[in-house]
Order: sequence, then structure tokens, then C-alpha cells
Amino acid sequence: MARRYSRRGDRTRSGIYIISALLIIAAVIAYIYRGYPIGQGKAVTTSTDISGLTALPPVKPDLLKFAQPTAKDSPQAAELITEAMSYIDVKPARIIDAREKLNETLPLPMSEQQRAFIKKQLSELADKWLFSRTIFPQDKLCSSYKVKPGDLLVGIGKQFKVPHEILMEINKMSRPEALQAGDTLKVINGPFHVRVYRSTFTMDLYLQDTFVRSFPVGLGKPGMETPTGLWVVKKDGKMIAPKWTDPISGKTYESEAPDYPLGSRWIGLEGLKGDSVGRTGFAIHGTKDLNGIGVASSQGCIRLQDGNAILVYNLLVPVDSQVEVVE
Repeated sequence: MARRYSRRGDRTRSGIYIISALLIIAAVIAYIYRGYPIGQGKAVTTSTDISGLTALPPVKPDLLKFAQPTAKDSPQAAELITEAMSYIDVKPARIIDAREKLNETLPLPMSEQQRAFIKKQLSELADKWLFSRTIFPQDKLCSSYKVKPGDLLVGIGKQFKVPHEILMEINKMSRPEALQAGDTLKVINGPFHVRVYRSTFTMDLYLQDTFVRSFPVGLGKPGMETPTGLWVVKKDGKMIAPKWTDPISGKTYESEAPDYPLGSRWIGLEGLKGDSVGRTGFAIHGTKDLNGIGVASSQGCIRLQDGNAILVYNLLVPVDSQVEVVE
């Protein structure tokens, strides 16, 4: 009896091991061929050697929604996302490679849910490669600059087509006058541009052709819609809390007034193409009224929450930075 019991126990344990192994293999295969980066730790692609994989990593809940591709998703985009996530998860992370792969996916057809995921990843990467002092090898968008005698920070900014304010920020400078010959600065190879979507009340920020991040915006109310088309930041169009006269009521507002409507930054726009041509008085500006964000309530201007307006002000330059408004 003892001998038969031992054999049955062996068979039971063997069965458990076989079933467990099959479940792990099936899960790994499903993970790979779905084409979505849903695991923590090192992401894998279809070409990855999984012979040494003995257990699945825990799944990130916020990525489970990408486990089932939709009819709008592009298989090519899925492959690029998986490859990009593998670059993020290796140590050290290949930040620039991941950025390039994710940015490459944006023009492809896909669900809005997947597009939002890609933009979120790109925004987080921008905190590392753009909004920091770190310069990554092979990054064509950021580089170093050795300050020469007679250099001014404003002049360096103009040379690289970015405002001097962003150079101060990423180089942790308290004031422009702190610049000294022989210093090595991180510089950004501009210009920045933005694209505004009227249908979603969204502004997307780009450095050259690379997505950086999105902001919610307020736009023109019915009858005073924000014109579509291509704009450019006007020469001398950037102002800090300027005096403003309401064209409808004729009332003039000083920046110190408690009901001042513009926030702390104004970026005047000039129309180049489309319905924007010949239109005047339009701008990107801040607002402290959060109820005016995400809705059509302005007189045609593009409203940003004031903190976001300051950031955009510190990135766009007159003449070179374009603002495209699309439906």
C-alpha cells in the first residue's frame, strides 16, 4: 500500500509541474504575440530569447487595457511600442532610442487610448532628456555649449532658437548674468512648435518634430471660434502680464487688477495659412480661471492654465515657433 501511495504521489506532483509549466509557457506566448508592453521589468519582443524565463513578472494595472488590440490599432505601432518599452526597461535605460521609437508611432492609425498611452510615455521621457541637465549620447535635440568671452545667455538662446529662460531653467541658473566664459551649458536645438486640436481642447508641444507633452486649453466660444490654420509667434509678441483692453466692452485691465483675465503670460500670434490669414488680436495666454480650460469660452484666444502658459512662454520663440490650429 505504501508503495502504491508513493507512485500516486509522484504522478500527482508530476502532473502539477507539467500543468504549471504549460501555463507559464502559454502566458509568455500570449504576452509576446499581443505586441503590447504590459509587464513590469524587462519588456520582450518576438525576437527575444525566453529560454531562461521561469516566471512572469507582475502586470501593471494601467497597461492591461492595451492587452487587446482594436481594429483602429496598427500592428506596426504595436511592434514599435514593444521595442520602445524594452529600451526603457533595460539598465541603463536607452532613453533616446525609446523616445525615437515612440515618436515614430504617432502618425500611425491607432485607438485614442493607445495614442494617449504613447504620449504619456513620451512626456515622462521628456523629464529625463529635456527638462534636466543630463545630456544623453546620440541625442540630436540637446547638446553642450562652451561659453565664449562676450557671450550672453539671450544670444545663445537665439543661436539655438529657444528662449533664454528655458536655458536658465535646465542649467539651474538663478539669473542670466551668472553666465561666465568657460562654462559648459546644456542647450536645446530648437525651435519648439505647438498643435492645437479644437475638437479635444488640447495643445500638443513639439521640439522640432518630437512630441514633448500635452496641455488642456480653452478656446473661442460659438461665434468667436479660434481660427484654424497655421500661425507663427509674432515678432515682439511675447509679453509678461500686459495691459489689455477688451475689444467688446472697451474696458482696460491692468495686471494688478483682481479681475485681470490674461494670466501672467501673453504670446501674440500672426496668421500665415488657412483661416488665420489676416486675423489679428489672437494669442496664447494664461488664465487663473480653471473653469475656462477645456471649454469654448474665450474671444478666440488659446487659454492655458497659468503655470502651463509660463512653460510654453519659456519654450516658444518669435518668428520661428509655429502654432497650428486644427479641427
